[in-house]
Amino acid sequence: MLYKFKSKVTGDLIMLEVDAKRLLKIMGREDQAKGIFTPPQIQAAMDALEHAVQIEEQEGVQEPKMVSLRTRSLPMLKMLKTCLDKSADIVWGV
Repeated sequence: MLYKFKSKVTGDLIMLEVDAKRLLKIMGREDQAKGIFTPPQIQAAMDALEHAVQIEEQEGVQEPKMVSLRTRSLPMLKMLKTCLDKSADIVWGV
């Protein structure tokens, strides 16, 4: 299954289910097949992702073939930043 994150101010961001669920869990939206980040919620989501990236980098990547969280989260962080700057929502599953 694919997750499609949409906003009026960015292009769509499409992720495989496993990757999207991982990022959503980090951002406090575990097990939500559809949802929304409003502008007031975006900064907290960004902070949570950046904090998780820092922790992973301090601990080191466990599986050498695994894509790092920094790499995996970069498109989402760009989308979050743009939406925060332009006060736009991000929705998925709708």
